[in-house]
Amino acid sequence: MNKVIVIGSLNIDVQQRIERLPLQGETLGINKQTTAFGGKGANQAVAAARQGAAVHFIGSVGQDEGGRAYKELLKEEGISTATIKEIAHEPTGTAYIMLEPDGHNTILVYPGANASVTVADIEAAEALFVDADFVVAQFEVPQEAVLAGFRLAHKYHAKTILNPAPVRTSIEEAILAETDLVVPNETEAAALAHLAPTTDIEELAPVMASLRAKGMDNAIITLGEAGVYYDVDDVTGVRAIFKVQVVDTTAAGDTFIGTLAAHLTPDFSNLEEAILMATRASSLAVSHAGAIDSIPTLAAVQAANADV
Repeated sequence: MNKVIVIGSLNIDVQQRIERLPLQGETLGINKQTTAFGGKGANQAVAAARQGAAVHFIGSVGQDEGGRAYKELLKEEGISTATIKEIAHEPTGTAYIMLEPDGHNTILVYPGANASVTVADIEAAEALFVDADFVVAQFEVPQEAVLAGFRLAHKYHAKTILNPAPVRTSIEEAILAETDLVVPNETEAAALAHLAPTTDIEELAPVMASLRAKGMDNAIITLGEAGVYYDVDDVTGVRAIFKVQVVDTTAAGDTFIGTLAAHLTPDFSNLEEAILMATRASSLAVSHAGAIDSIPTLAAVQAANADV
């Protein structure tokens, strides 16, 4: 199984179940509020670890109860936390997730300690990159740290996977030059392409053409209920989503990316098989509540595939 390094965020998720989003100036009640561990980086790392990958995490938490508990959780998942630093001047990051009855969510994030991940932190972890297969990153930590990690990945011949989230309209050319595979959702892809968001498969060709023109030659676009569109090393196709009762979509994309990093071969030769596994894992995740709590194990994914 792959060795995966995740450079990313660690957040405490405050989930609020609501009937709908409030209008400007309107006050609505919260039906239920819970607190759990989340953050795109952590979600992706746990997903990869539960699929059997050897996972190392580079990130930052506050010197607070949440940060200490988070490191213990990751250790229990078999994830190396030696390169997660604790800082005194910022708390552990926090995400406020507003969950509607149909399972869709709206999220506000306070980065906190996540914003303190530095190039020096990446360089101090260089020994981890020597035998890595994949390095995964998002933009919930500083871009200069992502760039440093991707450069080290290529120094030691690892492949890089970039999740361009939160949504942005451009990515630094230096980062794109070090990115082997970009995995956005339809909203993130559209923002980068400067086109309207769409989950219509017929309309994704111009989105992909725009991404390629900007230096993103290999892309997998997750489309929620519409499935997955991929164009990687001239292999193009669509993978339908597995139909489930949607409970909570919070960690769907992160589960997909972590599972992909665990199963994809560095030469991308098993692309369609890895996408199948990632799609199945994501489908299982949305059928359960929570972020990390919803991420399935390899055994659960294999059992679900066997039932088809």
